[in-house]
Amino acid sequence: MAQLRQLHLGAFLRPTTIHTGAWRYPGAFPDANFNFAHLKRFAQTLERGRFDAFFMADHLAVLNMPVEALKRSHTATSFDPLTLLPALATATERLGLIATASTTFEQPYLVARRFASLDHLSGGRAGWNIVTTSNPDAALNFGLEEHMEHDERYRRGREFFDVVTGLWDSWADDAFLRDTQSGVFFDPDKLHVLNHKGPYFSVRGPLNIARPIQGWPVIVQAGASEAGRQLAAETAEVIFGATSSIEEGRRFYADIKARMAKLGRAPDSLKILPGAFVVIGRTEEEAQEKRARLDSLVHAESGIASLSIALGHDASLFDPDAPLPEIPQTNDSQSGRERVLRLAAREGLTVRQLAQRLGGYAGLAMVGTPRAIADQMEEWLTTEASDGFNVMFSHVPDGIDEFVDLVVPELQRRGIFRRDYAGSTLRDHLGLKRPENRFFRDAVTA
Repeated sequence: MAQLRQLHLGAFLRPTTIHTGAWRYPGAFPDANFNFAHLKRFAQTLERGRFDAFFMADHLAVLNMPVEALKRSHTATSFDPLTLLPALATATERLGLIATASTTFEQPYLVARRFASLDHLSGGRAGWNIVTTSNPDAALNFGLEEHMEHDERYRRGREFFDVVTGLWDSWADDAFLRDTQSGVFFDPDKLHVLNHKGPYFSVRGPLNIARPIQGWPVIVQAGASEAGRQLAAETAEVIFGATSSIEEGRRFYADIKARMAKLGRAPDSLKILPGAFVVIGRTEEEAQEKRARLDSLVHAESGIASLSIALGHDASLFDPDAPLPEIPQTNDSQSGRERVLRLAAREGLTVRQLAQRLGGYAGLAMVGTPRAIADQMEEWLTTEASDGFNVMFSHVPDGIDEFVDLVVPELQRRGIFRRDYAGSTLRDHLGLKRPENRFFRDAVTA
């Protein structure tokens, strides 16, 4: 019998949940974003559920909304991902560990070194989520008065990727002889000096750490704009998408795979995992009641602030009981703005209704019984709308526990999700090849 396509599951933790009201939900851990014991428990539960990876989003600014709204946010502070994930690596054995690092405000050498270190410390489980950082307030924390223009951020990001991956290839896999008799520690012929000089970066190299266990940590990208899609088609191995319907998912999936074909990339060398906010109930009614209660915990000030960020305009100036006015483009996230405009048009929402929805979560939501959620995930997988999902939990810890204990067994019964890990690295979980070293093509790659 032919092997069924296998679902891939990442866990989106921001560093806990994306829903603004989640920390207020009965039984939730309100301090989970800054409590290592809780985060360790979440990671271990995800590993028990055979998730591909734990993904921690990151933010480089606090003051991205009015303080009256910000004071209600449970993610105003959080650990630095590349400090947290090495600690979680010691508490897990197989779970992939993916972190965000910005190409707009970081330096390539430091990013290359940190992710190579995480890959070694975790035994080959690291992934780098490449972001160009749409939040203009982040610029103010890095000595800039104005945020870099959208397309320029992507041009810089493309060069950044080339530098980082070039640095990861500094050493051949068999460069380190460690010959105690001769006293030769490494073979100089197996060391490459990058000497990169480009429009944005001048980096000599080489990297002062051995080539990562995976060759490169898995490359993840999330941009959905034209520039973002092209960067993903050229560089990404996983896309954390933001499609809101299965029809939109199929169009996005087909578009990315077509771009890859033009570039000569094999379609299976990139996995598309849209974000899915999951609310689980024993019955459909219970799940809908849980979602309604979550949404009721979103304060109006938070909703308006979230809408303002998504649109790049101050939504408090709009008539709350009227439809959205015309919204011109800004230098902020273009794909996020378009998703909100489509949602408002599709459901005929007023500004107030849209803000309430956005203050909770306005993207793809799967609300229902474990079987109903598995039905939706299977349909997305089998109709080429996705290769899996980046799961966002309703609240923690119960949302994670419910998914692992109720939804995962249903997916396993259908034969579309693993019962055990087949390998030890994140590339093993995702079915991705180890990249060849561009400078030492005859080196050991197994």
